[in-house]
Order: sequence, then structure tokens, then C-alpha cells
Amino acid sequence: MAAFGGGGGGGSRRADNGYGVSGQQQQAGSRRRKGPGALATAYLVIYNVVMTAGWLVIAVGLVRSYLTKGSYHNLYYSIEKPLKFFQTGALVEILHCAIGIVPSSVVLTTFQVMSRVFLTWAVTHSVKEVQNEDCILLFVVAWTITEIVRYSFYTFNLLNHLPYFIKWARYTLFFVLYPMGVLGELLTIYAALPYVRRSDLFSISLPNKYNFSFDYYTFLILTMLSYIPLFPQLYFHMIHQRRKVLSLPEEHKKSE
Repeated sequence: MAAFGGGGGGGSRRADNGYGVSGQQQQAGSRRRKGPGALATAYLVIYNVVMTAGWLVIAVGLVRSYLTKGSYHNLYYSIEKPLKFFQTGALVEILHCAIGIVPSSVVLTTFQVMSRVFLTWAVTHSVKEVQNEDCILLFVVAWTITEIVRYSFYTFNLLNHLPYFIKWARYTLFFVLYPMGVLGELLTIYAALPYVRRSDLFSISLPNKYNFSFDYYTFLILTMLSYIPLFPQLYFHMIHQRRKVLSLPEEHKKSE
């Protein structure tokens, strides 16, 4: 499910859906007590600053292209390269968890990161026809806003100075961004189905020496169906997490 985002950026660790709310809230102080020390913290700060800047580049590219063209059609081409670069760059977050500088599940983080990388490369990149679809803009905008807020959150959290409005944004914007992103992802996969079926993209037919078959078309349909049980469960979980995190007045005061 491509709605899931990476989990190895640093700061408070998460088991979230990629649109801003963690299932396990750990503040930067807790992370530093368990973490490997100042060197790792400095690295994570640099990493999160770079990723924040990268997604800001994507945001600026979208706005500039829209103002130039006067239309939201085909905006994907204006940010295709940086989107692929920075979304794929999030793979390093799996390594962060594997070597222990971020206390998050390697398995969960791998799933979260790879789901977005899958949509970026195995669907949007591989099925050229969907790149003209306006539905791509839905998840691109949702991802962009989410990642700017998320990496900013991690950066300030690592520096032990988290502005309240950033925490508020991380735990509030998902109300719109999560459904928006999921809708864009589903529509994009759906738009790819006819082309995948005609071309047998990534499919493996029998007979072959491995006695193995794989139907990518069916796989995409199953991927779409997986959103049905996952979306409401995660959405209401995030609402619960928001209520718990933002209802703590002492945390508000510390952030200020």
C-alpha cells in the first residue's frame, strides 16, 4: 500500500501510514538516550534537512510549472526526476533501522518505503501512459506536503526544539492528505491496468524452466483490494494518535 511512507528518518519514530501520524510516539530525548550518540544525531539532522530541501524542490517545481502553463495537466513531467530521486533516496531509511541508529522496525520500514518506491517505479515509471493522467497529481501533492512536514518534524525533534505548528501540521494534515493520496494511488494503479494487461508487463507465463508464473495485472488488482481493510483501520488509528498527542498541554509548553 503506497500510502505508507518511510520510517527511518530520525526524531520520533513511527509506525504510521506515511501521511503524518505515528503509532508509537517517541520524543527526541528518548531517542538520544537509546541512540548511538552525537555523530548519528548529526548525520540524521543532515539527512532530514536534505530530504526536506528535496521535497521543497518538488513543491516549487509543481507551483512553477502550474504558473507557467496555467494548467495542472501533465505537471508530473516537471518534477519527475526529483520525485524519483528523493523517493528512491528514502531507501536509506531501511539501513538506518537495520544498523540501529533509528529504533524502528526494519520490516515495517521496508514495507513502508518499498510501497512508495513500487508505485513510483513499477507503476508510474513503467507504464508511460499513466504519466498523462491527472490522478498522479493527487498523490504527488499529498506526498510532497507530507514529506516536507515529516522531515521538518524529524529535524526539529532531533534538535530538541520542535515548534508546535509543525507538530500540529504533522498530526492534522493527514485528515485531507491521507484520503487524497490514497485516492490518487488507487486511480493511478487503475489507469495502468489496461496497459499492463495488453503488454503483459512484468508477467511470467508457463511453461518456463522455473515452473513459475506471475500475473502482474492480477497483482495490481490485489494491491488495490488491500486498501479496503487497511485504509479505515489506519485512518481511525491516526485520529486516535492525534487526540492523544495534541491533547498533552505540557508537551505544547515544552515545544514552545
